[in-house]
Amino acid sequence: MRPVDTVVVGAGWSGLAAAVELTRAGREVTVLESAPQAGGRARSVSLGDQTLDNGQHILLGAYGHMLELLGTLDIPEAEVLLRLPLDLSMRAPEHRGLSLSTLYLPAPLHLLGGLLSARGVGFFETLGALPGIRRMLGWDEAEDITVATLLQRCGQPEHLVRGLWAPLCLAALNTPLETASARLFTRVLNLAFTGHRRHCDLLIPRVDLDRVLAEPARRYLEARGSRLLTGHRVTALEALDGGGLRVRMRELILEARHVVLATPAGVTAALCTGLPGLKDVVLGLEHLGHEPICTVYLRYPPEVRLPMPMVGVLDLTAQWIFDRRHTGNPGVMAVVISGPGPHMELDNDALTRQVASELALLYPDWPAAGETWVVREKRATFQAAAGCEAHRPSMRTALPGLWLAGDHVQNGLPSTLEGAVINGLQCARAILASHPVT
Repeated sequence: MRPVDTVVVGAGWSGLAAAVELTRAGREVTVLESAPQAGGRARSVSLGDQTLDNGQHILLGAYGHMLELLGTLDIPEAEVLLRLPLDLSMRAPEHRGLSLSTLYLPAPLHLLGGLLSARGVGFFETLGALPGIRRMLGWDEAEDITVATLLQRCGQPEHLVRGLWAPLCLAALNTPLETASARLFTRVLNLAFTGHRRHCDLLIPRVDLDRVLAEPARRYLEARGSRLLTGHRVTALEALDGGGLRVRMRELILEARHVVLATPAGVTAALCTGLPGLKDVVLGLEHLGHEPICTVYLRYPPEVRLPMPMVGVLDLTAQWIFDRRHTGNPGVMAVVISGPGPHMELDNDALTRQVASELALLYPDWPAAGETWVVREKRATFQAAAGCEAHRPSMRTALPGLWLAGDHVQNGLPSTLEGAVINGLQCARAILASHPVT
């Protein structure tokens, strides 16, 4: 058996980022993916005669590592992503919602000025909330608290909590503000609203998610001598006496100098169980918890459209509506429901009827939807609850040659595509620093 240099287990965005970075530096990498296709939870799926995504995704202009990876793959941003200035329109069924657009000002004045000019909120009440918002942007307390407690301490009025902070918290952390981590939430706020004003731009995929990263990454790897093997499930890892690890699959056994586990938290815990020095890693991952995301796709006639690419919804089951015409699916609406809730008790038919009735309430001029599809990711993200950072592992393990990637690994961010890419790139760079290419 010829040993290989590096095995990356998992071909989600974190594993692909690690593999591309290692390959770029001259390493020979073998990527093993249990599913029939790469991309992980951010991949394309065939639903009826439509190619849609395994859940609607949105990115931020602050996602510098993700944009860096696209540059490595020689993919122009404008070719795969639609960049829009932050323009939030939050609709409510029985009363005014909230509309917020950032202003053409340096950060964070673009946000603060946008809040003062927002529609659907009281000017003087919002003005009184600005010092608390500045405090949130500079939050650096040692104790992690819930976002609900943070908003209370920072004097945020009910109309901003309901119309802005609660939906943003759920969208960014996939965890309700009553339990969500203030540390992670304020990190996202800093990422989006400090630095450059373009950091809060919205990046919406123009193409299927496979064409954003998975397909270009595969081409890049194969053109440079690395391999991406789908349909290969790793069943066990074994530490070798002389260093490195043995990677077992049903149909194949590999021995590698380095192994990067870029797998979901539960899979990583299972593969690490029994390995020397990793008991605390396993216990932490088992305590981390997870949260779901549901996406309901509804097909209307092609002329049906939203007034903007994305609209938020308050006080209903639906939370965000995306017009998929910008991804080449005119007439298709993607309705995203993040986090836990009563909707998880509904079967797909009942959930579809609920969402369709809500869209009819918000847009009574629309005709009835035709085909519908539901995509459920029951373990879409780790649970970004207050105190969760104590359970997240670091990328370095006590076992020489074994490294951890994936968005659940420590990086100060919640479960995002940017976090996944950051951990993949940093893991690869740590391997290169500790064992340079000769």
